[in-house]
Amino acid sequence: MIDARNLTKSFGTVAAVHDVSLSVGPAQIYALLGPNGAGKSTTINMLTTLLTPDSGTLHINGHDSVRNPDAVRRIIGVTFQDLVLDRDLTGRECLEYAGRLYNLDAPLRRQRMSDVLELVELGSAADRLTGTYSGGMKRRLELARCLMMEPMVLFLDEPTQGLDPQHRAQIWQYIKDLRSQNGMTVLLTTHAMDEAEELADTVGIIDNGAMVQEGTPEALIRTLGSAYIRINATFPDAYIPGFGGAEWVTMIDTQPGVLTIGVLHGARQMTTIIEHLTRDGIDIVDISMTRPSLGDVFLQVTGRALRDEGAVR
Repeated sequence: MIDARNLTKSFGTVAAVHDVSLSVGPAQIYALLGPNGAGKSTTINMLTTLLTPDSGTLHINGHDSVRNPDAVRRIIGVTFQDLVLDRDLTGRECLEYAGRLYNLDAPLRRQRMSDVLELVELGSAADRLTGTYSGGMKRRLELARCLMMEPMVLFLDEPTQGLDPQHRAQIWQYIKDLRSQNGMTVLLTTHAMDEAEELADTVGIIDNGAMVQEGTPEALIRTLGSAYIRINATFPDAYIPGFGGAEWVTMIDTQPGVLTIGVLHGARQMTTIIEHLTRDGIDIVDISMTRPSLGDVFLQVTGRALRDEGAVR
């Protein structure tokens, strides 16, 4: 459904996206992750025909996005990171307006409005002004609006940003239902690692405009080993433990006062790690073992440095 090959986009001398490729099959959910300024928004804008790539090819359900963008726009739905609802219209009027823009005739508009309002559970609030809606209700109305056209491919840019846990779970369930019941293909961007881990069949991590890691959430997490062992202690400067090169070690990360070790078969290696640290004169304050998460993969791949909010996105 989505086939992007070697997409590149620059703004002046700034290379926002360089040689990015991704492929998403029918009824699949793909999560695109990346730090601020990594190129996510630029990539989404190319995928949704808002930007034309400088080079590369892009097809949505076989349609060439560059040569025939109108054909692509007829089969996609998009919700943006920033809410774009007219607060002086009711929820029903927002949907009516969207349906008219897409030339849906009156009977079909009414049926589609009824269907999507039921899906996102806004029927009782449909005749209220959207300016009175909560953040979660606005997100759900935006999702309903793009579903009015029954898109084959749905693009969601930060779909649960700013929502409380209950509304996040609700949006997650809608997305799952769209895939399982409607066969819809979904590509979403998110900063919430638990969201990507919960929803996505495939995760792509983009950084500095390039795709740096891709795979299923489970496969990406496995690259860090079966367990993370975190030790709180006072370590000498540039401390490197003697077991660093062992075959059961998948990664080592040293931060002030904290040593994190990715290991295979964590419980088996705990004693070995403690023995090495004790031999090196390290006074252990606390030690814990957890399962690595997608967030750990993200930090391992992109680093911990804060990114400039003003960078090209």
